[in-house]
Amino acid sequence: MTRFIHDQFAKDYLEELLSPYGEVKPSRRVAGEVREIDVWFAPSPEADANLAGLGLLGRFARTPAIFEPFRNPANPDDICNCLLKLLEVRGDYQREANRNQTRIQESDLPKLWVLTPTASANLLNGFRAILEPNWLPGVYLMGDSLRTAIVVIHQLPRTAETLWLRLLGRGTVQKQAIDELEALPQDNPFRAIALEMLYNLRQNLQVNQSTDAEERELIMRLAPLYQQDREQAIREGEERGIQVGEQRGIQIGEERGIQQGQRQLIENFLRVRFGELDEELLTLIDPLLALHPEELSALMLQLATLSRDELLGTFSERD
Repeated sequence: MTRFIHDQFAKDYLEELLSPYGEVKPSRRVAGEVREIDVWFAPSPEADANLAGLGLLGRFARTPAIFEPFRNPANPDDICNCLLKLLEVRGDYQREANRNQTRIQESDLPKLWVLTPTASANLLNGFRAILEPNWLPGVYLMGDSLRTAIVVIHQLPRTAETLWLRLLGRGTVQKQAIDELEALPQDNPFRAIALEMLYNLRQNLQVNQSTDAEERELIMRLAPLYQQDREQAIREGEERGIQVGEQRGIQIGEERGIQQGQRQLIENFLRVRFGELDEELLTLIDPLLALHPEELSALMLQLATLSRDELLGTFSERD
């Protein structure tokens, strides 16, 4: 059960980080025997410059991509199953090209990125996956025609460029990445997204009452971060002069703090997607905050495919 929780966290995490820059399809089904791609990503034309903020993950996402993250080390059968999904997707592209009497452009085909915490030398050799000079340590590429890489998260250098991938690691690697995440500036848009996803993971592990020592340590590591955010929300509420009894003051403080955090998150999403916010875009923030959480989440996921005019038009229609 906890493996499922971690796998779901990895898929949701990648989806949230990548959705401002293109089309994300989690659990996409492919032809033949029913198989689901964990995360399918197609970058939007204008996303390339902004993807730099995601470091190595952003580099992976500059072309259509299939992400297959593993909580436990991937074995040969796991990787073969991932390759089957990739080849079936390629078959879909070929059939569509045949129907349209066109040729497949190599640049349009997705690349497969298998994300695994560790991998043995035997496993890598078995797939002829090798290091190449223009990639960081930990990124092992197969033959060019396969368009596949095995990314060994625990071998990635401990730099800002790899942070967003190392958060999907295990044990010490993940804890170090959380330390680095905590140290990022408060206004970093990816920091807010990653923390929100980690809090969700913490809550799910707690509900599941995991007995795994590593997972208990993760819950404990995230506890002070969660408490700090809660206390910050309370302080922000109190600074606004909210004094309606101790318990009520805390409740309102949390609500205001949460609302402020949501406002900051929306501003960050819009800034990442459209650049600097002008008066027109700023007028969208309050209407976005007024949406039901499920409606807001759905709109945030659509944001990558909406132009500025389409987004503004969405709210002019509501008026």
